[in-house]
This record gives sequence, structure tokens and C-alpha cells, in this order.
Amino acid sequence: MLVTTPRDPAGTRNRLLDALETLLLDKGMSQVTLESVAAAAGVSKGGLLYHFKSKDALLAGLVRRVGERADQQLDKALAQGESVAEWYLQTPHPDNDSDAIELAMYRSMLAAMRTVDGPQDTGVGETDRALDEMMSGWKAALDNEIHDPVKAEIVRLVGDGVYLRALLGLPPVEPELYRRIVTRLLGDA
Repeated sequence: MLVTTPRDPAGTRNRLLDALETLLLDKGMSQVTLESVAAAAGVSKGGLLYHFKSKDALLAGLVRRVGERADQQLDKALAQGESVAEWYLQTPHPDNDSDAIELAMYRSMLAAMRTVDGPQDTGVGETDRALDEMMSGWKAALDNEIHDPVKAEIVRLVGDGVYLRALLGLPPVEPELYRRIVTRLLGDA
């Protein structure tokens, strides 16, 4: 009797994205190939191509997973009574082991940033579209919450800067000062 094991496409897909993240973080974009990702995930190159038709599709998959993780993080924040703007302005805590969603989001975002190490396409690829969709979704959420478009854009830019600062490993703004900045920025939101 032939015994078969059920296929787990989501599990394989996640293993591939985990392998891509690890390679990006450990070695950089120049060392990321379809073959290296497949090998790191324990999947054949054909298996990788079943899930992601190209390197661009693989990188876009990583960006989309960043968006999914951000959505989970936002849902958690909203359930705890935070606003979209408060969530967007939060300082990431990569050393906080108690929040798996936040840690996964931080790791994914850092890996996604490493994709800029590679050669840039002259056209708009799937990775660029995925990034644009994610950022547009966050912008729309802020615009829906903050009716002043200038203020909404300032919140977005400050949040982007805070997150980038953390991803680059720069010292955070002193917590009390940052709390005052957020309070002033969100006053009369």
C-alpha cells in the first residue's frame, strides 16, 4: 500500500519566504538566487517555481507577507484601543520576545529593505507593485482616520522615519520626548 502525505502549500510557501528572509538578512541581496532560496528551504527549484514564478514574484511574496504581518499587528493594536495613527507611530521593539507578531514584522521589514541591494529593474515589477499596494493601504487607513490630508501625510512620514531609524539600528528618540511628539502630532486628530 502506497502511503502519501498531504501537501502543505502554505507551509512550503512560508518555508520559502522564511529562507528568503534569512538569506537577505545574513548575506544580502547579491547572494539571493532561486537556487539558494530553494536549497535553504529544503525544496527543489521546481518546487519554488511552483509557488513563485520568478525571483521578482518571490520578492513580492516577501513584501506581501510584510503587509499581512502589519495587518495582524494593526488588528491587535485596534483591538487594544489604539488608533491607526498611534499604531503607525509606534517604535518597533525587535528585542521584545513577548510579541511574536511584532518580532516577525520587524524581521520581515528588515529583510524587505535588503532587496534594494540588488540590481534595479528599469520597469515596474511585481515587487514594486506589492510595495506600492502595501504602502497605499497604510496611507488610505491614515487618510480615513485623519481628515486633514497634510496631517495624515506628516503622521505617515514621521512613522516611516521612526521605523527606518529602528531598522538601521540607530538610537531611539528619548521615550518621554517621543511620547510628547506623538501627543502633539495627534492632538485634535
